[in-house]
Amino acid sequence: MNINQLIFQNLKKNLKNYYLYVFALVFSVALYFAFVTLQYDSSMDEVEGSIKGAAAIKTASVLLVLIVSIFLLYANNIFIKRRSKEVGLLQLIGMTKNKIFRMLSVENLILYFISLFIGIFVGFSFSKLIIMILFKTIGIEAIAQLNFSKQAFNQTIIVFCVIYLFIMMMNYTFIRRQTILSLFRVTSSTEGKIKKTSFLEMLIGIFGISLILLGYYVSTKLFGGDFTSMMELFLAMSFILSSVIIGTFFFYKGSVRFIANIIRKSKGGYLNINEVLSLSSIMFRMKSNASLLTIITTVSALAIGLLSLSYIAYYSAEKSAINNVPANFSMTNIEDAEQFKLALGEKDITFNENIIDVIQMKIDARNILDANLSELNIEPDSMTISVISDQSVEDIDVSADETILTGYNDLLQKFMSLKKSGPIKLIGEHEVIPQQYVGLRNDYVISYNFTDGGLPVAIVDESVFQRLQQDIDPTIQKPSSLYIGININDDSQIKEANEIFLASDFSEANFSRLEMSTNQKTNMGLIMFIIGFLGLTFLITSGCILYFKQMDESEDEKPSYTILRKLGYTQGDLLRGIRAKQLYNFGIPLIVGLFHSYFAVQSGWFLFGTEVWTPMIIVMLLYTVLYSIFGILSVLYYKKVIKAAL
Repeated sequence: MNINQLIFQNLKKNLKNYYLYVFALVFSVALYFAFVTLQYDSSMDEVEGSIKGAAAIKTASVLLVLIVSIFLLYANNIFIKRRSKEVGLLQLIGMTKNKIFRMLSVENLILYFISLFIGIFVGFSFSKLIIMILFKTIGIEAIAQLNFSKQAFNQTIIVFCVIYLFIMMMNYTFIRRQTILSLFRVTSSTEGKIKKTSFLEMLIGIFGISLILLGYYVSTKLFGGDFTSMMELFLAMSFILSSVIIGTFFFYKGSVRFIANIIRKSKGGYLNINEVLSLSSIMFRMKSNASLLTIITTVSALAIGLLSLSYIAYYSAEKSAINNVPANFSMTNIEDAEQFKLALGEKDITFNENIIDVIQMKIDARNILDANLSELNIEPDSMTISVISDQSVEDIDVSADETILTGYNDLLQKFMSLKKSGPIKLIGEHEVIPQQYVGLRNDYVISYNFTDGGLPVAIVDESVFQRLQQDIDPTIQKPSSLYIGININDDSQIKEANEIFLASDFSEANFSRLEMSTNQKTNMGLIMFIIGFLGLTFLITSGCILYFKQMDESEDEKPSYTILRKLGYTQGDLLRGIRAKQLYNFGIPLIVGLFHSYFAVQSGWFLFGTEVWTPMIIVMLLYTVLYSIFGILSVLYYKKVIKAAL
């Protein structure tokens, strides 16, 4: 047999072990090519011009290369170690290390570049679909075209050729450094020695869980008013990040084995076959995989958290627009409003109008605020809020000594929460009017340009409003004292009315709810698309890495399965234990990652939108379903190994 026949035979023999590696490589190349194609596609001109999409996509493509490179290098490291005995045998029969390296390089070259070109073809086939998804997400009406980009092709070839060179360097270093004896020991060496759990290991485990819980606790206080300066917030965020990451590492290093050991001891030494197959593997392999699992858990949490936050902003776009612009169109100038109403009338678009007088007053709210104003560097009587009459709001009627607040921003409520009631003072230029605060409503009745970054609006009795209007401080008044809300009666005509609004030449700043919602969806849609792309890539690559590890473990444990089968255990008996084992191997990183992302999202979701549960649950469920596929594939692979063990 010559070397060419040997290469062909090895390639054929190892193809069954490489199929998921080939799939992941094809998938990675396809994603990268399709992603890079977005930069050079002519139909992306509108996206690039409006929201700097090219720069965002280019930055994401660099991160995509980083994720794919780490995955391919790690996967290659696993497979070269699995072939260590083969390399040792070839050396025993007289082949030099250089000749073995050339043989493996040719074999890898064939496999790698066939996968590369298949991936480019798949990426090209789906590039139009990806552009259509992007356009749909960001709400741009443009025609997506299927074009083969030579620039994207060249860039993909260059990037993956560089990755291939790194893979070859890794293989060459591995072959040169190993002796024949060490090559036969690589796959037989266990990842963890079976020994009694030490006191230090128990201490590390408890410390890891404590660090994670402490990080969770601080995250719940992050925007609750406990940290008032930018430096305090930065230090708190740094502490949370380091505490959770270090705690996660210690969790895998000691906690998992410690907990598994407690479970085993509680059985009094009487373990069934399921517990032997699952607990033993967890106890003696999880510790050695601590670094890998920490990285996978942390990046999974980051991907889930960022995707949840971007989806929250996207999902909340309409509700946020309603809060900021209560009517379909909010205006502040009589002449502009008349011009717009005239244009609507010409197009037979019916509407109703709501005009509210708005004044700005200073308020002393120290008695109703659950916050230390001095820590926030706010003088008690320096806060300015907008005031309107109760006659401007249909369902509100207050007495002359009562005030209702409405439309308080969620973010400000985290820093300065309000009590249910209490005394306040409305301060004019010459007069101070004491009032009794009687409650907070969620309604937003005037546009955000009157509310100074999200402060609530005070609703007072008409008689009090008249007194305040006669005693206003000119230095704190807004350019306009009128809120003019125009609502379109027929929802099907809102889009046409918005086009008229955008085409009008107004003298003042006016606002369209539809335009604000569209802009937020466009900006956050692109971010969500990019994060989703990167998150999907990481999901596939990390799932494959865990799958490869399980392939490795199954081969190591094959002699044990042979013994168990000879003792009378059926394939079904062993598979029940394997399913429990995969539930641990894939479930623990997933559950820990979900917990990390949950507390991260809960600590700051209000910075991104108004809705949290629906978008967060959708993202977590989708990630869980996709991640579970690799656990199922691992069970199926173990089934093949167990079947072949006897």
